[in-house]
Amino acid sequence: MLRDRYPAVDLFALVPALSLRFEPVLARLDALLDDDTIFEAVKADLARRRPRTLQTGRRSTPVEVILRLLIVKRLYRWSYAETEHFVNDSFVLRQFCRLGLEPAPDDTTLLRWAALLQPETLQTLLDHVVALAHQLQVTRGRKLRVDSTVVQTAIHHPTDSSLLVDSVRTLGRLIRRARPAVADRLTEVHAAFRTRTRSARRHLQTIHRLARRKGEAAVAAQRGAYAKLCRVARQVVRQAERVQSALATAAAAAPHTMTRVTGRVEDALARVLPLARRVIAQAERRVLQGETVPATEKVVSLVEPHTAIITRHKTGHAVEFGRKLWLAEADGGIITDVRVLEGSPPDSAQVVPSLARHRRQFGRSPDLLTGDRGCSTPAVRQEAAAAGVRRVALPHTGRASATSQARERQPWFRRGYRWRAGIEGRIGVLQQRYGLDRCPDHGDGGVKRWAYLGVLAANLVMIARTTAHR
Repeated sequence: MLRDRYPAVDLFALVPALSLRFEPVLARLDALLDDDTIFEAVKADLARRRPRTLQTGRRSTPVEVILRLLIVKRLYRWSYAETEHFVNDSFVLRQFCRLGLEPAPDDTTLLRWAALLQPETLQTLLDHVVALAHQLQVTRGRKLRVDSTVVQTAIHHPTDSSLLVDSVRTLGRLIRRARPAVADRLTEVHAAFRTRTRSARRHLQTIHRLARRKGEAAVAAQRGAYAKLCRVARQVVRQAERVQSALATAAAAAPHTMTRVTGRVEDALARVLPLARRVIAQAERRVLQGETVPATEKVVSLVEPHTAIITRHKTGHAVEFGRKLWLAEADGGIITDVRVLEGSPPDSAQVVPSLARHRRQFGRSPDLLTGDRGCSTPAVRQEAAAAGVRRVALPHTGRASATSQARERQPWFRRGYRWRAGIEGRIGVLQQRYGLDRCPDHGDGGVKRWAYLGVLAANLVMIARTTAHR
């Protein structure tokens, strides 16, 4: 049964000799999180865990506690296990999270509850928090600066050989798990369930040794090792297809014999097999046939297939693997728009939607819009001016005309473009303090949840810091 809150207990009153109290920012954040709109939105998502979560079942960790624990986790950039440990040990954090004398939930419990939060809900809450910041005069919405960054996904650096070995290893594990359910339905059982991971790793080591050599002979030998590794991967794919067919036959003939584990194996095979085929095809095209495979067609991970290849043109980070994150920040340090983008689209296509959202949030367009050259095109500058932006500090791209040069020399443009640089610092804070440099959660929804919750926490902290000493 989903509970709202624990009975109120003032831990500070129980131990008056310690003179415990919140620091000013934490005290203001405590008051902000009492907002009913935030509470009800989170409760609606958590109620989706089971059909009758609100009426039946064991008494859950209260919604209020879960919400505050997730904010504390992002505030101090702790893991779920560290959050459980440090909140249990701290009277101040216990009071902030409204735990009273109850134990903090297990880290796995908190993880499962967090996974129920929907990205759409967090976007709605972002609009609410921006409205709250406007009401408290933390931001006036007069200025808007935009930029993008990358949230890396939790994958190893992808190479053709490592992805082939990943395919062999992952499919081999799923085949072994399916053996108890389908072994009696397959002929040549030994061949059907043979593990080829060791063979794949041996070919991988050969490829790594040959990569250190130079000359045409080494290149030819490396190509031969790749061909052998691709052949092993195709053999495992054929084994997996046989097992998948046997599982489907067993489910149709005797559905009562299928367990939850078998069902999960069947789902995993349906997800991994197409990816493994694509990995083999792209390795053969690139290495054996010498083709250039477009980045949009490449698979860089079996676990996170949504990961995009993003060219950054930055020292030390020429290429990153993850998801592109679009941000729009208003005056006062409040993020008004955050979106996880598909692939690696140009920044200029994101400016106008951010302007439209800004108008919905504040009821007016900003007086100043600024961004780097990647955000600027003639069409974007014209649409921004047509939307009511008085000063569009977006630099001209390409060879600038005399009119563009004169515009960019004006004092208002220079002041606005200097203000743009502040979003680089905001991105650094989001990455270092709120974990937006790398996402540990899985799947497209996991990346969005991680990014949106981090921005939501950052906005709440900014409001708390600004209003704490008023």
